[in-house]
Amino acid sequence: MIKSNEVMLIDNNGKKKGIVSIEDALEAANKASLDLVQVSPSNSNPVVCKLLDYGKHLFDKKKSHSSSKVKIKRNTVKEIKFRPTTDVGDYNIKLKKIKSFILDGDKTKISVRFRGREILNSDMGLNLLSKLKDELADIAQVDQEPSLEGRQLLMVLSPLKKKN
Repeated sequence: MIKSNEVMLIDNNGKKKGIVSIEDALEAANKASLDLVQVSPSNSNPVVCKLLDYGKHLFDKKKSHSSSKVKIKRNTVKEIKFRPTTDVGDYNIKLKKIKSFILDGDKTKISVRFRGREILNSDMGLNLLSKLKDELADIAQVDQEPSLEGRQLLMVLSPLKKKN
């Protein structure tokens, strides 16, 4: 029969020390500069206590909980806007930006905006999007083919699925 003032003691390495009095357990905690923490319910027989640094335990628990939140990556959609008359220098800069979005794992919406009578030459925008599609074929796939919506031509690209 275990007395009410006795506890099962577990040291900081996880090894059972056996059933000891509460005073002896507190003394062992003071010697090791650790805390005596009850790890079983109060109504259990015997009550199980463990020697550990409780502040460090709380810190590690909070850190692991917050790091699990960070790992979740949302699929975001980035947008790059072109004009049908976009010049080579601007085109190359925007192409680099699209590549960085794709390599970061983001979907990219590419739009070509037409002003005024430029809409009559919508084939210029289609040529621009097909050129982009060809240059990005090794890292991206087309989610939405180029389509004319109002005064803009839209295409959506996403990163290629990795094969295991």
